[in-house]
Amino acid sequence: MSTDDDVLGKAYDARLMRRLLEYLRPYWRQVLVAFVTIIVSTVSSLIQPYLIKVAIDRYISQRQLVGLDGLAVLYLAVLVASFAAEYFQTWTLQLTGQRIMYDLRMAIYRHLQRLDLRYYDRNPVGRLMTRVTSDVDVLNDLFTSGVVTIFGDVFTLAGIMGVMLWMNWRLALVAFSVLPLIFFVTQWFRRNVRESYRTVRGLIARINAFLQENITGMSTVQLFRRERLNFARFDTIDREHRDANIDSIFYYAVFYPAIEVVSTLATSLIIWYGGGSVIQRTLTLGALVAFVQYSQRFFRPISDMSEKFNVMQSAMASSERIFKLLDEPVAVESPAKPAKRPAPAPGHIRFEEVWFAYNAGEAGQPNWVLRDITFDVRPGERVGIVGATGSGKTTLINLLLRFYDVGRGRITVDGVDIRKLDLADVRGLFSLVLQDVHLFSGTVADNIRLGNPAISDERVRSAARAVHADPFIARLPAGYATAVAERGSTLSVGQKQLLSFARALAFDPRVLVLDEATSSVDTDTELIIRDALRVLMADRTTIAIAHRLSTIQDMDKILVLHKGQLRESGTHQELLAQRGIYYKLFELQYRTESEAGDLRNSGREDFQVLKSSTS
Repeated sequence: MSTDDDVLGKAYDARLMRRLLEYLRPYWRQVLVAFVTIIVSTVSSLIQPYLIKVAIDRYISQRQLVGLDGLAVLYLAVLVASFAAEYFQTWTLQLTGQRIMYDLRMAIYRHLQRLDLRYYDRNPVGRLMTRVTSDVDVLNDLFTSGVVTIFGDVFTLAGIMGVMLWMNWRLALVAFSVLPLIFFVTQWFRRNVRESYRTVRGLIARINAFLQENITGMSTVQLFRRERLNFARFDTIDREHRDANIDSIFYYAVFYPAIEVVSTLATSLIIWYGGGSVIQRTLTLGALVAFVQYSQRFFRPISDMSEKFNVMQSAMASSERIFKLLDEPVAVESPAKPAKRPAPAPGHIRFEEVWFAYNAGEAGQPNWVLRDITFDVRPGERVGIVGATGSGKTTLINLLLRFYDVGRGRITVDGVDIRKLDLADVRGLFSLVLQDVHLFSGTVADNIRLGNPAISDERVRSAARAVHADPFIARLPAGYATAVAERGSTLSVGQKQLLSFARALAFDPRVLVLDEATSSVDTDTELIIRDALRVLMADRTTIAIAHRLSTIQDMDKILVLHKGQLRESGTHQELLAQRGIYYKLFELQYRTESEAGDLRNSGREDFQVLKSSTS
């Protein structure tokens, strides 16, 4: 399947180049220094063959030693100046390139943090990693050996042609007679390397996406014994990547020797024609030697410019992909002038006729996940949300935290639409505890405070003690300073869940949101967490999504979702008395052990009855 990683586009795009130069603008002083050093380096390279001509014609051929030593010193000074110019040019451009890479990566990462979850739903992580790594590296090549140094190549070519025509225009035309061959070889190289490079770039993105997906899911790969199958698939992608690189190596292996052959041919023609002129005394020997050196220097920038053409083309493609990411609109952001919640701000939450769809269906009609949802969560109230898988429970939480915006209706906090509030203010109200806890690399304490300097060490420990995480932390090698492996792989599911509770408590939220927070832990750990929840929910609004009805039976209110609609609402006893959906869910979960065998056989039938009774 073709993606934007496969497209190279034009070799030069003025619109993209203008945007790229914006990142170069803050470093204009360094660019100016680079231009000066390039001019010095070019002039030095032009002077050297001419000094050799003077040495041969004025001193060596005349057997005149007086003055030769001064000319030798001048030649050495030119070499030193050329070395210094090359050094400062390389240092300045590489330093500038690294700073621009830093600026670009920070701009991309800053934008990635602002994008809503809908963007991540449709873009694989591996492709985004390619933008931040490989594509930015390509732009570094553009700034360090493209935009500025191509000026030096053009200046060198123009200077050499001017000097050669000035010295002897006939011999210069002989030397330039090989330029059609150079044009043919260069065009062949550019055309084939462009296609090879396009293939390599696309395969790099595929490798990144494949590795990210399969390394993250390695436990599943090993459990279902997919190692051999996945290895074969990776082998196919990696083999294609290797072959594409080998193709590009072939073109480079042909191009540079071909340029050398043409350069040697030009030198041969200069010696043939110029040698006859020397014998006929219409050309000096020094001029012939200078012509040979100028000819050799003439073809270096041509080969460099061919290579820089590919750098330019790949940089245009990478910049287009990067700017496409940077131009991705931020669908969920704070308003220009955020509203203020009325003081005092108790945190009264209300859903008012909320509709939501993740994507459009056929004929552009939304596939509604939630339909006309209306309910209140009053300050200090504990609300449970239950329903079958896919009924929209987690979507409610995503909308409440403004990970997505509602399609119709509105969600208010203290009477103010959350879309009119600052995002930081909205999300600062909540602490979210998920079923799948995400831990970051760092220490245990770092994962509780998440970089918030306002949370002291004592507050971290108090939160851990409150949720009964302190005992297992104390058994770790370095306690709260123990390093946490990537994704918390060295901790059990229950331990990670306890850390997430400690994290939630440490931030002291106005509203606590639990999304299947106890569904992945064992019974003993669930009992510990239940006790911790009593502390955590005290004097705090709580919204809890649960499959285990035992965890929400004592809630002030329970909402029952079915097929995206709010079908029932009430306390545990009130819902049981209604003998509706909640009653059916309760009955299915709490059948006696003696009925378990019959339940396995009649489960499908019960589910059909449930569906028909709630349709």
